[in-house]
Amino acid sequence: MNANPFLGVLLHAIGGFAAGSFYIPYKQVRKWAWEVYWIIGGFFSWIIMPWLISLLVCPNLVTILSNAPGGSVRWAFAFGMLWGVGGLTFGLSMRYLGMSLGYALALGFCAVCGTVIPPMFKGEFMGLLLHRSGEVTLFGMLVCLMGIAICGWAGVIKERELSTEAKKATISEFNFARGVWVAIFAGVMSACMAFAIQAAKPIAQLAGAHGTPELWVNSPSYIVIFTGGFTVNFLWCAYLIIRNHTISDLSPRSGAPILPNLIFSALAGITWYLQFMFYGMGTTQMGKYDFSSWTIHMAFIIVFSNLWGIKFHEWKGSSRSTLRLVISGILVLVASTVVVGVGNYLAKIGQ
Repeated sequence: MNANPFLGVLLHAIGGFAAGSFYIPYKQVRKWAWEVYWIIGGFFSWIIMPWLISLLVCPNLVTILSNAPGGSVRWAFAFGMLWGVGGLTFGLSMRYLGMSLGYALALGFCAVCGTVIPPMFKGEFMGLLLHRSGEVTLFGMLVCLMGIAICGWAGVIKERELSTEAKKATISEFNFARGVWVAIFAGVMSACMAFAIQAAKPIAQLAGAHGTPELWVNSPSYIVIFTGGFTVNFLWCAYLIIRNHTISDLSPRSGAPILPNLIFSALAGITWYLQFMFYGMGTTQMGKYDFSSWTIHMAFIIVFSNLWGIKFHEWKGSSRSTLRLVISGILVLVASTVVVGVGNYLAKIGQ
């Protein structure tokens, strides 16, 4: 494998932009309950897109999936289900905290768990300290966590500065206490995606052996992982639809703009999938320390989600010092991705 860490960082940036932007089309959905538009968007992101992309880029896709090691498939599916729980609560964190603070808190915990635990589990973490490249990579991860902490602290200050009315003017269901607990839980559970991708590596290797281009070898893995995530989301949304009688939202009599809502939900789902399409491409280029991909991915998501939060006036009414703080956090996060990229490059050249 001829790794190119700086190309990997660029691909992660594109994926981070998609992840930080996917919720925006949902803001255009009218007169549909959350569970209705969430599962419709999820059908596009977790079922349609993984199969469509894999069919386009993977020769012998059915052979790859049928010959995949059973243990790898089961663990990837199981971690996908756990990640699906995180995805459900992640959507709730956006409702209660908005894009800026919701992303920062949820993804902060997600970054810590998803980056540190895999190499610790495999017994590789302490070995990083024996090489210059490992030290630089770990330093970059620490810089990333510092940037996340700065963005999160800016969100806490913002919460203190604004009145309840001001916060609800831009985030209609704002609830700080509930949102924080939801974001913490969502972040920890969402980190299971990093574990799922590690578990699915034999599937990716099999895809490569069957002639799938290097950048796309993770595509078949997503079919398994996202099916697990979709299962959890479908069951929960189906329960809510039955309990709340919101299946009527899809009726022409509901008064909802059904076709535009379908389009915006599909667009959100497709955009969501693009984050992991580019994430999977990026991991193939990170070389020896590919686990650091998770840190870079989280960093770029928080960067772009905070920029969107500023764009949508979620920080309106905050003091200049608070705005400077969140912008400083964004800059620190960008710097961290460069440092991690340098660490991976040093590993590539054997330092």
